Amino acid sequence: MKTRYIFVAGGVISGVGKGVSTASMGVILKSQGFRVTTLKIDPYINIDAGTMNPFEHGEVFVTEDGDETDQDIGHYERFLNQNIPRCNYLTTGRVYQAVIERERNLEYDGKCVEVVPHIPLEVIHRIKLAGQKARADFVLIEIGGTVGEYQNLLFLEAARMMKFAESENTLFVFVSYLPVPSTIGEMKTKPTQMAIRTLNEAGIQPDLVIARAEVPLDSVRKKKISIFGNIDEKDVISSPDVASIYEVPLVLEKEGLSKRVLSKFHLKSRKVNLKDWSRLVSKIKKAKKPVRIAIVGKYFQIGNFTLADSYISVIEAIKHAAWFYNLKPEISWLNAEKYEKEPQKLNELGEFDGLLVPGGFGHRGIEGKILAIQYAREKKLPLLGLCYGLQLAVVEIARHLAGLKGAQSTEIDPKTPYPVIDLLPGQKRKIQKRKFGGTMRLGAFPCQIQKDTLAASLYQKELVFERHRHRFEVNNQFLPRLKKAGLIVAGLNPKQKLVEIIELKNHPFFLATQFHPEFKSRPLHPHPLFLGFIRACQKK
Repeated sequence: MKTRYIFVAGGVISGVGKGVSTASMGVILKSQGFRVTTLKIDPYINIDAGTMNPFEHGEVFVTEDGDETDQDIGHYERFLNQNIPRCNYLTTGRVYQAVIERERNLEYDGKCVEVVPHIPLEVIHRIKLAGQKARADFVLIEIGGTVGEYQNLLFLEAARMMKFAESENTLFVFVSYLPVPSTIGEMKTKPTQMAIRTLNEAGIQPDLVIARAEVPLDSVRKKKISIFGNIDEKDVISSPDVASIYEVPLVLEKEGLSKRVLSKFHLKSRKVNLKDWSRLVSKIKKAKKPVRIAIVGKYFQIGNFTLADSYISVIEAIKHAAWFYNLKPEISWLNAEKYEKEPQKLNELGEFDGLLVPGGFGHRGIEGKILAIQYAREKKLPLLGLCYGLQLAVVEIARHLAGLKGAQSTEIDPKTPYPVIDLLPGQKRKIQKRKFGGTMRLGAFPCQIQKDTLAASLYQKELVFERHRHRFEVNNQFLPRLKKAGLIVAGLNPKQKLVEIIELKNHPFFLATQFHPEFKSRPLHPHPLFLGFIRACQKK
């Protein structure tokens, strides 16, 4: 079977749900036996997402092969239950960099290299390469941003060129928002009509419109979009808000999405098997008993609003594990800086079933996190630390159990008398040369699980591969003293002998990882460490 390409663009507002819609479409096609892969195009000059501000862009998701990507790659992996490689993530910077390098290497045979057509042609080349590597029947390409923005015009031009060259193999899906202003009380189609017209100006006519709204579309609204958007009424797919994003594949398929997609490619409909998704959604809806998890972080407060996207993989991993035990996850965001100013407020942690300390960088809020970790250790509150969470747990243990007063990470205090967390020599050289982008310890690395540990009982494996994103490590020079104080090294990198997992004895659950297990959690296959954490929280 030849490869088909489905482009997904968005209109009216950002955050309309292109990523989840793309992932859901992939789930539906994959459930019919098709091979599917997905791409994300980010219209940023950044080479990757690693240097983007989490306040503005959300989480940086790390792939198995070590690419720092947009959070939508995480949605693709979770929904499709398959790894997405680095070649499936494009940015404006990455595309321009490739074209310029090719020009410098005389690969254009002396031609004048121009923005059009050479940039769109590079995009097309990468899309097709991703499809070939995956041997995919369908390649789903999400174009970031909103139609009408200058930044994504070149990617829309690439899509137009593909449609012109391979009209029978290329499809356009437009995800647009239909507001229901509270003062009017009526769903408005005009913004979507205008967004479709803007897409037309780029030379593209959508084949399908996924209409996002608070409530399902009625026939009147579908007809309006049909008439003014120059699209068949059957091709307007209603996608109302749902309690869980994992319900979206069921909603879209109920609207006949796959039948419409396959018919446009002149393919016969196949039997859709979404039984696992139906069971998952049923489990989510039936979960009533709460499990209360506190996340102590610093990347979620933006003005008067909470940006949960900064920790989206962590949130989803908690949900996956909670639903496995038929529990309803209740997640609260606690600002670490608050505990620095008012330590007495740490007592609020007693209201929760468990504490999670996620990854991060920099000095802001770290003493508050250390205080929270100390509270969890002393009060026997289940604790899961991730990346920076492990490093700060080591600092807390060094200070209060090992007697190393003033212990700190050299990221925070280069002159600390006890640098229990420090840079590897290779990372020091990179920082001295100001090589910051894409130079951290990135991607999957092996971890040898030590026998007779909590980690061993959870993994049920001797060797695992987990994804990393950090520069600093536990300083092995201090391990003898830390171990004497009660620290258990439950996981080690077998080659470099770097600490990967730590635990404490005589605690219901005190475990921290140098890696990010949340990146490998799936709704149908929760991560074992999150399962262990939630089970400990349930017992509390």
